[in-house]
Amino acid sequence: MATGSTRQLIEAEASALGFAVCRFTHAALPQYIGERLQQAVGAGYHASMDWMAQTLLRRQQPCAMWPQAQTAIVLAINYGPDSDPMQTLALKDRGNISVYARNRDYHDVVKGRLKQIARLVEKRTGEEVKVFVDTAPLMEKPLAEQAGVGWQGKHTNLVSREHGSWLFLGVILTTADFAPDLPQSDLCGSCSACLDICPTKAFPKPYHLDARRCISYLTIEHKGPIAHEFRSAMGNRIYGCDDCLAVCPWNKFAAAASEAKLQARAELLEPGLAVLANLDDAAFRKLFAGSAIKRIGHNRFLRNVLIAIGNSADGNLVAAVRPHLADPDPVVRGAAVWALAQLLDEAQFAALAQTVACESDDSVADEWHRGLKENVKP
Repeated sequence: MATGSTRQLIEAEASALGFAVCRFTHAALPQYIGERLQQAVGAGYHASMDWMAQTLLRRQQPCAMWPQAQTAIVLAINYGPDSDPMQTLALKDRGNISVYARNRDYHDVVKGRLKQIARLVEKRTGEEVKVFVDTAPLMEKPLAEQAGVGWQGKHTNLVSREHGSWLFLGVILTTADFAPDLPQSDLCGSCSACLDICPTKAFPKPYHLDARRCISYLTIEHKGPIAHEFRSAMGNRIYGCDDCLAVCPWNKFAAAASEAKLQARAELLEPGLAVLANLDDAAFRKLFAGSAIKRIGHNRFLRNVLIAIGNSADGNLVAAVRPHLADPDPVVRGAAVWALAQLLDEAQFAALAQTVACESDDSVADEWHRGLKENVKP
């Protein structure tokens, strides 16, 4: 068993590196955790994220990925906003970006610091270490709950008594044996604020998330056209959704992020939709360099922006949409057609349809036909 002095050194190093929490737990999870994940995948809640099904056996149990692991050191860093992130939802000509993506990609920020702590663990104990930041088949949130960092709330995200909902997690697995911390009990009580506010009703019941209906999944992971039933509910959310996090009452204890790299860049707080729609691929890459947003690519981002424009009820944004009727990507073209169907009245949309060449792509042709059929604007 590793000594208490080694643990104290690790905790001190974590604090010096900006981590708000450093806790220790066994590298094994209870069997029911894996069974719960298997049930979610069996129900199709993972949507098109096939990697969850492909890595299911390894994901169910940390020791299945690394049998020699004895301890999981769970670390958390605060990325809390300095204002209510839901205020931007009322600014219909602006894009709403999830708090976690308004600055540096947290993977880059957290992983480098985890490696520093891992080297300390290796040096002090002589044992092996491996670091994880949301990029391997490891269930960080159940480990964090078991370590006492917080608990998985009814929205399936981690909630902390001290930091609310705004924590990035990182895990160090090691063959070193540390005494475990006590787990955190569930303190959600009868509260259902996170479930009630979901715009797309993505929670079939408490503690169960159906990604197929989740705006974060739809705007980030989903690659094709977004189903019509969810488009209006998306509002101006162009990357992710914070609603279920932001309404959690435990956020009254949360503080704004002190780490400069995790503080929002001014240009990403309330970006104009017209400006975003006019970005070409090079400008998109430049604006979102070092950001998690860059990973979804220009076309998927444009799809999201065009849907937000369609929800804006702002006729001044029509000019920003029109050029995308000729976009090479049918998903972008389809989103542009839908946006115009929302912004133009029936006669204007019908006149525009007559000037556009017949679409060979069925999905885009369907958007035109749907727009012509529906009375989209009184």
